[in-house]
Amino acid sequence: MKTDTDIRDDVIEELRWDPQISQPENIGVAVADAAVTLSGHATSYAEKLAAGRAAERVYGVKAVANDLKIHLAGSPRDDADIAKAIAHVLEWNVNIPDGRIQARVQNGWVTLDGQVDYDFQRREVERMVRHVRGVVGITDELALPPPASPLEVESEIQDAFERAAGVDARQVRVEVSEHTARLHGHVHSLREAEAARAAAAAAPGVSRVESFLTVLP
Repeated sequence: MKTDTDIRDDVIEELRWDPQISQPENIGVAVADAAVTLSGHATSYAEKLAAGRAAERVYGVKAVANDLKIHLAGSPRDDADIAKAIAHVLEWNVNIPDGRIQARVQNGWVTLDGQVDYDFQRREVERMVRHVRGVVGITDELALPPPASPLEVESEIQDAFERAAGVDARQVRVEVSEHTARLHGHVHSLREAEAARAAAAAAPGVSRVESFLTVLP
């Protein structure tokens, strides 16, 4: 069993290893009962998220609190310039429904409105926006079409768990109501939990996944 000190050392090494994190020395790592807290600052919103994912990859980590602040590199960028850049990158992505996404920017914080057909499109929008220089955070209010029968969606998600190499389907169950899929049971790592979340998020009509999974290494 890894101690908190072991986990902390491994998280620090993982942060140094990840090429998406330009200044790992600016990130503090604290661990208590296998729960990791990241403090300090990142140079972009994308880097902040990358640091959180890096911590989640470490074996033995049960939870991650990402308290990194964002200190933007380079000269400041005003909201109008950020909004124009977002509109440009979304326009050229063939996976994004044309003309159905609106982005409002206030002090670098982006609010996304509109409707997409699938959850992967919503995640693609978020992925592109978080890499725009000057963005410090995202509120996602994108809507999806009404879901099919909850029982049908639950069955489809459970089938997806069975196909996924990274998910022990015997230990994970799903409940669906309206646009939300709720995951229960236990997994062996945060990576397995993320694989289960991704499988559920791909189901038609699911716009949100709530994970109540317990990590039991």
